[in-house]
Amino acid sequence: MRTFIAIDLPADIRRKITNLIDLLQPATSKVRWARPDGVHLTLKFIGEVDNGFLPEIRRALDTVHTRSFYLSLKGLGHFPLRGNPEVLWAGVRPNDELLRLRKKIETTLTGRGLPPDTRKFHPHVTLARIRSADSEYVGQYLAGNSLFSMPEIPVQGFSLYASTLTPDGAVHHLEGSYPLEGLLEAE
Repeated sequence: MRTFIAIDLPADIRRKITNLIDLLQPATSKVRWARPDGVHLTLKFIGEVDNGFLPEIRRALDTVHTRSFYLSLKGLGHFPLRGNPEVLWAGVRPNDELLRLRKKIETTLTGRGLPPDTRKFHPHVTLARIRSADSEYVGQYLAGNSLFSMPEIPVQGFSLYASTLTPDGAVHHLEGSYPLEGLLEAE
């Protein structure tokens, strides 16, 4: 079972992100677009996990406690940072609370036997995965939307997902929800 941990985004933010996707869609080909209902911010990609280990992951995540916080999206970019774009993303403003939450999750899961993530954490919301596209148009699009930003989003919790890969993209299945402490109002 392929699993990951993510922050779900509110429906209005997912709609705005879908509008960004719609602006880019006509000039690209062989692109797998993020589904509006699946737009999220990944905190940790776990990868393949045996079904028998899933309850242990759930129990571990139940022990992660921290306060709710706000985050905001800012800027667009792509991976790899040099060369032809393979992933288009919306960035996240620097946020200490987000980094603390991710570190707590990472430390908790590493303590339960999962290998640590060796990649640098670059918080983002994936817009699309690109197989081929008009690179010049993508570059112009990113430059033209470089000032993209959204109001602060209250982060009230995080979720554990299992993911099934299909020819049309990944389908996510909720495996657990984990609330953070203290309720926040939407900005």
